[in-house]
Amino acid sequence: MRTDPDGTDGDDSDRSAREWCDEALTRLNAGRPDSALEAARRAADLDPAAEWPHRLISLAHERLGRDADAVPFAERAVDLAPGSWPARLRLAAALRRMPGRWAEAVAHARLAAKFAPEQPAPEVMLGDLALLRGEHAGAERRYRAALALDPGHPQARVNLALALLRWERPRPHHDPAWPIGPRETGRARRALEVWSRQARLLVAVATVAVAACAFLLDLGAQAQIGGFAVLALLVPLTVRHARRVGLWSYVPAMFGRDPWLGADAVSAAVAVAAYAAWLVLAAVPSALDPVWAGLAGIAVLGWPALAAVRALAEMWRGRPLRALAETAPATAAERTARRNAGVALWIVLGRTWSALVMVAAGALVVEPRAAVAAVAVPYPMVRGYLRARHRGDLPLRAAAGLVALAGPACAAGGLLGSAWAWRIGLGALGLVVPVFAVRAARAWWRGGPGPWRSSLLMCDLPVGGEPSVGLDPEVRQAFSYARGVVLSYGDPLGPRVAGAVASVTSSGELRLIAEAEVWEAVEEDPRVAVFASDPLQRRFWVEVRGVALADADVLRVTPKQVQVGEFPGRHQRRG
Repeated sequence: MRTDPDGTDGDDSDRSAREWCDEALTRLNAGRPDSALEAARRAADLDPAAEWPHRLISLAHERLGRDADAVPFAERAVDLAPGSWPARLRLAAALRRMPGRWAEAVAHARLAAKFAPEQPAPEVMLGDLALLRGEHAGAERRYRAALALDPGHPQARVNLALALLRWERPRPHHDPAWPIGPRETGRARRALEVWSRQARLLVAVATVAVAACAFLLDLGAQAQIGGFAVLALLVPLTVRHARRVGLWSYVPAMFGRDPWLGADAVSAAVAVAAYAAWLVLAAVPSALDPVWAGLAGIAVLGWPALAAVRALAEMWRGRPLRALAETAPATAAERTARRNAGVALWIVLGRTWSALVMVAAGALVVEPRAAVAAVAVPYPMVRGYLRARHRGDLPLRAAAGLVALAGPACAAGGLLGSAWAWRIGLGALGLVVPVFAVRAARAWWRGGPGPWRSSLLMCDLPVGGEPSVGLDPEVRQAFSYARGVVLSYGDPLGPRVAGAVASVTSSGELRLIAEAEVWEAVEEDPRVAVFASDPLQRRFWVEVRGVALADADVLRVTPKQVQVGEFPGRHQRRG
């Protein structure tokens, strides 16, 4: 007797390689990747030619955070069974985390989709690869294709909602297809962000200090000299951060992928230029008062203005109501779906609040009766809230109730001229701000998801652990000793059949020798079916459906499905 890594007793000699694989998959599903890795290694030792154990070893390494260790085993699984769609999918999942190997990941995922067009997992993987690059339209198309095959697929549901929300990956400046890793571009991004932050803060503080000294203390000349000293201080600061950037050839592409990063850097440069011009023109402020004040405003207010524009743009980006409709079916079973639904509701709430503020402000300034439009503004928010059935966020419910109250109250104030109705509506809108602040502070304190876009998560379920199709001894015997084997394959003119010579490898892969026209056909559509009959008693037949790929002078067929049937007659029953 011996003790398994999971604490159970058993006998190693009584378990086959496939039984160890089943055990490894069970442990992976139970959240024990260390124990699963040990079981998968035992399966690989018992049957080194089988590809399933290597896929499970790769998956266990990935679950343990060892992305680099997961790749070689996934590649070995593809070498052993090049026509296996789970092996291709496992390799795609492992390669997408490796710098410079993004194109390979896409190629393997496309092969998996070609080998198994009836499976949703390859389409989901292609959607994930597109989503991580910010290709939202392509990701949406792939996820919808996966849902057409399996309407209940949770990962496709959750990530389709992210595509509709125009979700940004955690490192939006980085292109996974670049040959450099995210750490290198991350260092460049941090250097640019720190420089822009320090430069804008310095010129803002210096502008206020110089203006205060000039107008309140009557020290204009001395203040101007001090202002130029701050400007001189920016030179070594800029040089130091420019050296830290290093990857200047990638900076324009980083700005293209993350426009807000570029906006930060450009706004900092504009603030410094405005500050320098302000110092030069400060000697004659009486002649250039508007210009002088405008330059000072750019230097001091540019940062808050950019932050406000970014917050408004983030609030109105994407289609959160459609995202909620797609996420709702998965919220009961998938935790990530519930989390993302809550964030999407906050986004809808922010849109509704900002729209009500604009309607109320316009009505107060132009025509009070125009406030009647405020009645309809909260309707999409209420509809989305009821559809999502989200009940775990008390501040969200409170804020939604305030916004729903503000719309009719402002409308009543505009139509009836009631000051109290206006006070109730505007007061409700004002109370939303502290409610949001309390919710944000609670999320910050607890380290949980906040009511903002950065809290959205991508659903990333493990892939590539599906069991391989095994051939039992009876099937092996049929193909090893059959006098005639029939190969069915696709052709532009329709299905075709041809004779072939077959053999079975120890790993359960079929090796076929067929005519040249078969080779040409399987290059376009590798899905084939191989038929053989019982060579000894001729009582039953075997059909193996799989994927055929050319290798040297043979076709390698990886089984996807095995069917065994009986010929009609008095020997239909087998004991």
